[in-house]
Amino acid sequence: MTLPDQDNNNSKHSNSVAAIIGAGPAGLACARVLKQLGIAFEVFEKHDNVGGIWDRSNPGSPMYRSAHFISSKTLSGHSGYPMPDDYPDYPSNTQILNYIESFARAYSLAEHIHFNHNVVAAEPVNDGWLVSTSANDETQQRQFRWLICANGTNWFPNRPSIVGEEEFSGELIHSVDYHDIEQIKGKRVLVVGAGNSGVDIACDAAFSASEAYISLRRGYHFVPKHIFGMPADVFGQQSKWLPMPIQQAVFGTLLRLLEGDLTKLGLQKPDHKILSSHPILNSQILHYLQHGDLKAKPDIKKLDAQGAVFEDGSHVDLDMIILATGYQWRAPYLPEGIFRVQNNRPQTFMKVFNPQHPSLFINGFIETDGGAYKLFDEMAWMIGNTILAQRDKPDLAKRIQQYIEGPEPELGGQVNYVKSDRHTGYTNSRAYRKAMHEFNKRMNLKSVEQ
Repeated sequence: MTLPDQDNNNSKHSNSVAAIIGAGPAGLACARVLKQLGIAFEVFEKHDNVGGIWDRSNPGSPMYRSAHFISSKTLSGHSGYPMPDDYPDYPSNTQILNYIESFARAYSLAEHIHFNHNVVAAEPVNDGWLVSTSANDETQQRQFRWLICANGTNWFPNRPSIVGEEEFSGELIHSVDYHDIEQIKGKRVLVVGAGNSGVDIACDAAFSASEAYISLRRGYHFVPKHIFGMPADVFGQQSKWLPMPIQQAVFGTLLRLLEGDLTKLGLQKPDHKILSSHPILNSQILHYLQHGDLKAKPDIKKLDAQGAVFEDGSHVDLDMIILATGYQWRAPYLPEGIFRVQNNRPQTFMKVFNPQHPSLFINGFIETDGGAYKLFDEMAWMIGNTILAQRDKPDLAKRIQQYIEGPEPELGGQVNYVKSDRHTGYTNSRAYRKAMHEFNKRMNLKSVEQ
């Protein structure tokens, strides 16, 4: 749905202003919706540009030079604003940043953003939130009616301790501090972790390090980025209508035919069915393993001065270890206890609402099996419609509150996801869209699809 833009300063409620924290894709999705709905808002961004982690000049960004989008441009753009036709199937980080900047320009969002304003605290007060920001060594406080947390999830590294790490004489870093192959060129490098960043960095190491290893705790399914000439997510979209067990059987068989027995490359056999963990999309890692440029190792048992001892008893000498061990999802400006936290992930109703604080919302704190930006848009519409109800339609606001205080819809798509911290509250995109559609239907609300 597209509504005519309205002047954000003409709200009929002078105190009915929302604060959005973060000008990355999730924050901008919210800004577009609030602008279209005529809800007054202001955005606070700690950096001098939009884009969040996709701007490699943004301090603390985990972006590395070789990073590309892991979902295709076909399914990944914002609703009503597709990625350019001349983009490759999997755009680079620079192209994604350019796309986000163009999105902000297209909807004239920059004029609502306070750049170089770091939110240091946001506390609930009567009828709103007291937001404290720091800019130019000065702290300011403003009160807002609503607070939308869209600061992103990849800023605070999850840094596990390793037995013997104090003895290791080489360099031990988290992947948040890896940005360029010059950091690993000519070194003996071990990458720990097989998420999408981990396998990307392992491929960088296979190309530029003198020796390259990747340590995995378990077996994984590696999905090629193209299947029969189509981006993997486009190919998968064609079978979404099938029941999940059939999808798993068909896709699992196809991968075995395409890739063969991965244990011959030193990888563990997967301990879970395909599609029951976050997809690892990489077409290069198997190539480097097959050519010996990268060697697979099991979990680390301990470190010593020279390198790593693994659970199988083997040892390798190392100059650098890169921990691609994920991130803790935080909104550090909020008081402790505002959200219930499980495995470093704040727990919310439908990934958006906090029943104890109806004027507090989250967008972008979600991990799912599909393109994220359109989900951010749909989440933004749930937020915008709820704010509009709280501002103008108390009866509807009461119904929404009753709904979010009730049982949460099933968001996992009845998939038995891997039991790990990362998969705590993992969301099946098809099930989530179904739940959002049901929410809109029950509340008689319009959505992005209309």
